[in-house]
Amino acid sequence: MESIVFWGFNLYAWITIVTVLSMFTVLLFTKIRADLVFLGAISILFVTGVLDAKEAFSGFSSTSVVIIGVLFVVVAGLTHTGVLQWIVKKLLGQPKSYSKAVVRLMLPVAALSSFLSNTTVVALFVGIVKMWSKKLNISPSKLLIPLSYASGMGGVCTLIGTPPNLIISGLYAEKTGVAMNVLTTTLPGLFCLFIGVLSIIALRRLLPDRKAPESAFESTSDYTVELLVPTDNPHVAQTIEEAGLNQFSGGTLIEIIHYDEVISPVAADEMIMGGDRLVFAGQIDEILDLKKSHGFVNADHHVFTMDEMDKNRQLRTAYVTFGSSLINTAIGDSTFEKDNNMILVAVARRGKRINESPRKVVLQAGDTLLFECPPRVNIHTERLSSQLQFFDSEQVPNIGKKTLVSTTIMIAMVVLSALNVIPLLQCAFLAAIAMLLFRCCNVDQAMKAINWEILMVFAGSVVLGIAIQKTGIAERLAFGILDVCGTNPIVVMAAICFVGTFITEFISNTAAGAMFFPIMYEAAEKLGYEPYPFLIALMVSVSSSFATPIGSPTHMLVYGPGGYRFSDFMRIGLLMNLIILAANIFIVNMIYPLTPLNP
Repeated sequence: MESIVFWGFNLYAWITIVTVLSMFTVLLFTKIRADLVFLGAISILFVTGVLDAKEAFSGFSSTSVVIIGVLFVVVAGLTHTGVLQWIVKKLLGQPKSYSKAVVRLMLPVAALSSFLSNTTVVALFVGIVKMWSKKLNISPSKLLIPLSYASGMGGVCTLIGTPPNLIISGLYAEKTGVAMNVLTTTLPGLFCLFIGVLSIIALRRLLPDRKAPESAFESTSDYTVELLVPTDNPHVAQTIEEAGLNQFSGGTLIEIIHYDEVISPVAADEMIMGGDRLVFAGQIDEILDLKKSHGFVNADHHVFTMDEMDKNRQLRTAYVTFGSSLINTAIGDSTFEKDNNMILVAVARRGKRINESPRKVVLQAGDTLLFECPPRVNIHTERLSSQLQFFDSEQVPNIGKKTLVSTTIMIAMVVLSALNVIPLLQCAFLAAIAMLLFRCCNVDQAMKAINWEILMVFAGSVVLGIAIQKTGIAERLAFGILDVCGTNPIVVMAAICFVGTFITEFISNTAAGAMFFPIMYEAAEKLGYEPYPFLIALMVSVSSSFATPIGSPTHMLVYGPGGYRFSDFMRIGLLMNLIILAANIFIVNMIYPLTPLNP
């Protein structure tokens, strides 16, 4: 099979190319889980003989993948002891201008993201930034994109801050036997962060001024109507079904107030009594027609408000995540409400309430939903979290002695690794064990913190990199880039980083890092230079995705809460990509001068 050559590639190389392109297509245009896509790709490469068993499953034993898994436990300890919440509370403050607000926001986020999961940091900050923006009288959409950008740029500053850094440094260590220091990317990362913060301030007019999605829900009288049943009403003593109130055009009966008793959800056989207050949600005009058709009257005041929740109910706001199974469906066509003990009260899109029956609205990614549910409803179940991101889903732990303990453990891990006292893998294991021994988190919390889907993607990325290199694809692409760009090493470095930056807008940055590692490594060697600085530039470039909301999980986290449109990211993101690319190439060559390989 290897003897069959077409356009310079043998059959194994073509199998790899088709597999990689098919994988990207599936990731871009379907909702299939990324870990399953990567597992499928590994299976194809193994079954077709491109990789042997050892190579196909080498990703699962890769040092960088193991480190990532162990770091999930360390992050769980920091999260459950309130370290992140304490930092947020102490650092944001009350800046007097937008520029100062951006600095006060982006620097702490970047610092946290240098050592913790970017997604964890952004998930914590989203709700806080929304409240903070109200105090500052700044639209949340002006701050949430900078929040997401800061997490990505901060992650670049250490090897443990973002998965591609670990993947690329791990592959480099396997190639050369030389381990990179955990602070290898710190100076280039800080310089790019500095340029990024200045760019956000300079380009702030390109940031959209969107109305916050939940602002459409600030006054419940705008989307609920409360009607009173007179004592002589002909429907008294009838059931809800008999009165025709369980199904009608334009709205839903979401609760009945029997004197001091609140009935929600309302069963079809519930009896109507004189003096009842009926609370409807949906299209106001059509609901008000019930006054004429059923002889109801306006209630003397509107009691169903955000501030008058009684102990038996509460309102929760969530947005539809990318990849949610709720996309292109209507809540009323499923058993979602019954399964999760919730009632959909209203739907908003891009900050505006949709004026039709909420249960009939065909949902889109980023739609904001308002639910009524019991106070003890579990919004952290795997089924719910895969479909909806709740604005108030972060549980705030108590800050105490364990906060200091977990912080000390984290600092010790970083310092011992940075000073090369103990290798990073051993440091991570010791930190994870310490978090459990000192009860910063328990075993259940630690296991739940490990994102197995992400680990599968990381392992798959390593295997793809092996296939791309083994089949000669990396070498051919490297020669192709050299043919186009010539032999100037800086031009070649910039060209590969440019392609890497834009590829990572559409695929996992981890996958991009694993794919481009062999290409960059081969290109550097063909030019006769030490690959080390080339790979530092690659680390920064594959984590610099600013132009699409699907370019990073953190962009997806802020997309709904910010009321953004897809094009909002492109307006400022394309410029940011080019600015950070230029800063990256400049600073890497200043700090790590190109060194010819020993003859």
